[in-house]
Amino acid sequence: MGQNLTTIGFDADDTLWHNERFFQLTQAYFTDLLADHAERDHLLDRLLEAEKRNIRHYGYGIKGFVLSMIETAIEVTDDRVPASVIRQLIEAGQEMLAHPIELLPHAREAIESVTETHQVVLITKGDLIDQERKLAQSGLGELFDAVEIVSEKTPQTYRDIFGQYDNGPAAAMMVGNSMRSDVVAPIEAGCWGVYVPHGLVWEVEKADTPADHPRFRELQDLSQLTGLVRALS
Repeated sequence: MGQNLTTIGFDADDTLWHNERFFQLTQAYFTDLLADHAERDHLLDRLLEAEKRNIRHYGYGIKGFVLSMIETAIEVTDDRVPASVIRQLIEAGQEMLAHPIELLPHAREAIESVTETHQVVLITKGDLIDQERKLAQSGLGELFDAVEIVSEKTPQTYRDIFGQYDNGPAAAMMVGNSMRSDVVAPIEAGCWGVYVPHGLVWEVEKADTPADHPRFRELQDLSQLTGLVRALS
């Protein structure tokens, strides 16, 4: 095991499997359902406001998203939204919760390439039941030494998790597609932050790129992870 890098954390949604595109498809459906009541951009702005406001109540994930859609529908219609629309939004959320997992390219290979030499941890946030379902369906669960499903990814979250492993945060790397949660927060905790762009990013997860920080790295995709790990280990 390398002296410089001993532990690798992986994000899940949109790093190992597709996720955000299902939210965006449902958002498009939401704007179609309410097209007679408000313009698309206005609806999306109001929905985003509701999502940000409700994170502290519902956390991250599909259930909070559905509740935010319902709340927005009630607000933009002045409490006159038809019950049929509410039902359709609930059904859309249920479809999201039942959607099969589709792994992103190189996901399994990237994890397998480092499991023999490093401690490997899955660190994801969201609804516990849904995240457990996705992990089980992904077939990747057996590859991780530990799985951490957290309510938020802050620098302290990473200090607490990586502090349990060899040499702590200074010898840890976090790999993910969210600049805010998977890169900036780990770097602030003293880890390496490795950005793997996905293309679709929720507005809440955007942040300035710490391009000049010595512990920041960016990969084109997960196929490049093995080489980076070898260089840092």
